[in-house]
Amino acid sequence: MRRRDFIKVIGGAAAAWPIDARAQQPERMRRIGVLMLYPENDSEGQLRATAFRQGLEKLGWVAGRNVQIDFQWGLGDADWIRSAAAQLLQLAPDVILANGTPAAKTMQQASHTVPVIFIAGGDPVVDGLVPSLAHPGGNLTGFYVFEPSLAAKLLELLKQIAPHVSRVAILSNPDANPASWFASAVAAAPRFAVEVVEAPLRDINEIEAAMTQWGREPNFGLIVVPDPATNAHRKLINELATRHRLPVIHALRAAAAEGGLISYGVDLPSLFRQSAIYADRILKGANPADLPISLPTKFELVINLTTAKALGIDVPLALMVRADEMLD
Repeated sequence: MRRRDFIKVIGGAAAAWPIDARAQQPERMRRIGVLMLYPENDSEGQLRATAFRQGLEKLGWVAGRNVQIDFQWGLGDADWIRSAAAQLLQLAPDVILANGTPAAKTMQQASHTVPVIFIAGGDPVVDGLVPSLAHPGGNLTGFYVFEPSLAAKLLELLKQIAPHVSRVAILSNPDANPASWFASAVAAAPRFAVEVVEAPLRDINEIEAAMTQWGREPNFGLIVVPDPATNAHRKLINELATRHRLPVIHALRAAAAEGGLISYGVDLPSLFRQSAIYADRILKGANPADLPISLPTKFELVINLTTAKALGIDVPLALMVRADEMLD
């Protein structure tokens, strides 16, 4: 080979090296932290985590290839949540997903720079998470799951399926600041001829003691305010409701699917899939301050006919016609 031809061959190969090298380079690994206020063995928590992963995968983010997803699972008091948040921040995440208002508030206090996507039960403006739904500002954005007016809707549905109910307890996690829920239910109570009482309960012992007492009183019903802490106790609440013949309405489908009488609320796993869209945008450079708070638009009504029968309740035909799903 002539020297000039040899130089051309070598020069052409050298020019190709950087392209080939880049093609063989692994993608930059990004990091997402998830503060999930559910025990790791909770089926509902796992369902939401799977929905989030699937949403990311559809957008090209594959765990172990170009993204690392770090979960903090569990339930606990404010100190535990702060500890879990600190552990996530130590991993230097590019973005954090916070499940529940207490998790969102803790992340807000823990960092003013790391982007945070929250899925919050209450009004994020009232709760002080953001100054505006349209322009959240700062490092937080996310999803507003249940506006306070839903309390009146739950009260209406409970009264329809159990017309005899005259007193209704609003069971809620006091750490999630559900004051607006209680106020909304109280305002709506005269329309349905019921008395509403507040029941801020944190742990299993408190729930069991309260529901046992309510079971001794005639014409008592229960609304379970949506929150990871109360939802994690949904099986116990359903068991106690059946034992004490208490009609209960939940705001989460999972509770009705696992033995609750009736539920009306948002499809939460779908919100976790949507939160993956926000995570994708942030990982690609979007500022959370510019991503508006997303409000739910679709609610589903689920009735458990087996539980209704066990409680001696005849579900009105009009309510059955309205239901999105009836479980036998």
